Order: sequence, then C-alpha cells, then structure tokens
Amino acid sequence: MAGEIYEEFGDGIMSAIDYDVKLAQPPDQKGARGRITMSGKFLSYKRY
Repeated sequence: MAGEIYEEFGDGIMSAIDYDVKLAQPPDQKGARGRITMSGKFLSYKRY
C-alpha cells in the first residue's frame, strides 16, 4: 500500500489525525467478501 501512495502522490504520509475508515460487504457470487476504505489527509514531505 505504501508504494501505491508514493506512486500516486509522491513523497509523504497519510495522516491519522483526520482519518476515516469504512467497512462494507459487497455482494459476490464466490462467497462473503469485505471492503475496507481508508481516507486520510496526505501530508507531503518537505525539506527545510
């Protein structure tokens, strides 16, 4: 997952201060499945 964040946004981290997690159970013919969606503010890495 960290590699995916870097490829999409560049150097930085996802903040856990303003953070939301959603859980869902999407329908699937193969059996029970789960979906986890995490949403947080992206904080870019800055050099000073």
